This record gives sequence, C-alpha cells and structure tokens, in this order.
Amino acid sequence: MNFEFFIAKRIISSQPGKKNKTKPLIGTAILAIALGMSVMIISVAVLTGFKKEITDKLVGFSSHIQLVSLNNNASFETDPIPRYSTRHILEGIDGVAHYHAFATKPGIIKVNTDIQGVVLKGIDDDYDWTFLADFLVEGQILEYPDKAGNGVLVSSKLAALLKLELGDKMPTYFIQTPTRGRPFEVTGIYKTGLDEFDLVFVFCDIRHIQSVNDWQTNQVTGIEVFLKNGKELESIADQIQVATNEYIVETGFGIDVQTVKEISSGFFDFLRLNDTNVWVILVLMLLVSGFNMISGLFILIINRTNMIGILKALGAANSSLRRIFLLQAAYIIGLGLIFGNCLGITLCIIQDQFSPITLDPASYFVDAVPINLKIIHLILLNVGALILTLLMLILPTGIISKMSPAKTIKFD
Repeated sequence: MNFEFFIAKRIISSQPGKKNKTKPLIGTAILAIALGMSVMIISVAVLTGFKKEITDKLVGFSSHIQLVSLNNNASFETDPIPRYSTRHILEGIDGVAHYHAFATKPGIIKVNTDIQGVVLKGIDDDYDWTFLADFLVEGQILEYPDKAGNGVLVSSKLAALLKLELGDKMPTYFIQTPTRGRPFEVTGIYKTGLDEFDLVFVFCDIRHIQSVNDWQTNQVTGIEVFLKNGKELESIADQIQVATNEYIVETGFGIDVQTVKEISSGFFDFLRLNDTNVWVILVLMLLVSGFNMISGLFILIINRTNMIGILKALGAANSSLRRIFLLQAAYIIGLGLIFGNCLGITLCIIQDQFSPITLDPASYFVDAVPINLKIIHLILLNVGALILTLLMLILPTGIISKMSPAKTIKFD
C-alpha cells in the first residue's frame, strides 16, 4: 500500500471515537463545502433552466432562423417574398428539421367597448403545432378547410383582457386604405407565460393575411426554419446565408437571413446578464469553501505536529507529508461534495416536480423557477470544485517543510 495513503487512512480512521478538538472545525469545513456545492448545483440548474425555457419559447414563436424580405423594417407590415422559390434555398442544407411559410399583419381587435392592438400571424397547413399544442389550455388547434377558416388562436392573457371565451366572435380590423375587417372566432386559447408574445400574437389562417394584403398564394412574409440541433444555429445560418447570396445574384430578389438571437436580442442580452451572476456565485462559493478548508488544514497540521516530527525523524520527505494531509483534505472535501450533491439535487427535483417556488411571468417570462439538471453539469461542478479546492490547499501545506523534527516531537 502507498505510504502516504496508508498514513492518511490511519489518521482518518483514528478520529471517530476519540476526543478530538479538530472535529468541530472539520464539521464546519464539510458543512461549508456541502452548502457551497448545493448552491452551485441549484444556481447552474436554475440558470440553464431559464435559458432553455425562454429559448424554447422564443424558438417556438419565431423559429431558429427566418428568411424574410431584405426591405422589411422593425414593423410587422412586411414586403412579401416568393414562397416556393425561396424554399429552394434550404434544399441540401443538413441540420434543418422543418420549415414553413408565415405571414404577419398588425390589426386592432374590438370587442364591445374594448380595443386591443395585436399582430395576426397567418400560418398554413404545413405548420408544426408541437410548440403551441404543449401550451394549449382550451379548445383546439386551427383547421384548414378549402376556404380560409375564421378560427383563431389567442392567448389566455389576451382573452382575459378582452373578456373572450371559446366560440366568441372577435371582430378584427386592419388599418389601411380601404380599412378591412375579418369576423374571427376564438377556437383555441394558449398560455406560454411569455407575456411579450402572448399579448401580441394571434394565430390565424395565412389566407386571411394574403387576402387583406392583396397577395398571391405564392407571396408570404417569410419562411421559418427549425433546426435539429439548436447548438448548430450559427453554422447553419452561415450556410443558409451563402445559399441566399447565390439566390440574390440569380434573381435580384433581396432575402434577409435572421437568427432567433437577432430577432429577440433583448431576451438573449438578459440571459447573458444572468450568466455573469452565476459565475459570481460559483467563484464566491469556491472561495468560501476553499478558505474554510485552508483553516481546517492548518488546524489538522497543528494537531498532528508531534506526528510530523516523528515521521520526519524517521526519514519521511516533506513532499510525502504534504501528500498525507492533502489526501486527508480530499477525504473531507469528498464528504462535503457528497452531502452537497444530495441536498442540491433533492431541492432541484422538488422544484422540478412540484414547483413550490413560483414567479411573476411579467418579470421573469416563466411562472415557476425552471430546473435543468444535467449529469455533465454535476460532473464538471464536482470535479472542478475538488481540483480547485485541493490546488488552494497546496500552498498552506508548505508550513510542513518549515517544521523542525527536534521541536515538533516535543510539541504538545
């Protein structure tokens, strides 16, 4: 058996059952590490949960990538692009899971004396309902008869604001020359918790938007593109941009490629700000745990001063003695990490399953603290905390090399 490991094991096993003044300090160090690790696990799970929840909602509303007219500005009054020829841009690009056409048009809803401005988003029968179906609270998704149906999908926030229920008429007017209106009917109500979108978007048959804009069947606001893997967003967007540039050269028709990060830049700036906060928490927790372990290690060394002198007199090298105490520290850190993981993971599971901590969607975009617990995150946190804390302990063990065997053997 390795000499350092053998001595460290004997020291650790000799502590239980003996009156030892270092036990309270060791217990405090273990507690600090456990609390630090649980806070780090919860912080990372909550941050990644926020990012995933909000990103998924943003992608659900606006897709990973949009192809729209180069002439469009920030409003929802858009110039059309040719639906069918534009789709050829996406042919042969790996990583594209699905794409469909859409059209938008600002409108005003008037229900009795209540008036509300909205954006009508027209979609076709090739629309992927996976996202909205998960957030549907009443009614059903839109159907596509031979003629444009009058059914619309509104948010629960908008329905409450205008006192709308399933089956209610929802007269909607489009401000243009001449002013046009459509007698829509509420056939479905959804709730995503993303109020900035819920209060704005009403989903309808794309043929209504084309009719109001005097567009042909081939004319749409744009094409929404969904990817198989969102992590490949930038690389696939670059590929689409290259294909789009070739299309512009061939046809002279301007097409703009926009990613979800560009469309909803404000949300992603908010998420990046949260990244900074979590890094601050991680650093502070590591420093607290490290300084507690440094204090504990000094006490352990002082408590074993007599033993250090004897081992030195027997020929033990300073490096071997330092490794003995680092092994003992690793044992203490390991206990703290185990308890911290148990606490942090348990709290995350409770929040994920029962959502006891709720939030205001108007401020946080979700109605409960989201949790995204990943094995890879746990592994990185534990390995990183163990390595960094041990590195912080290397310098304090240098005190061992300055101890004189003659003096330390007599130390009491």
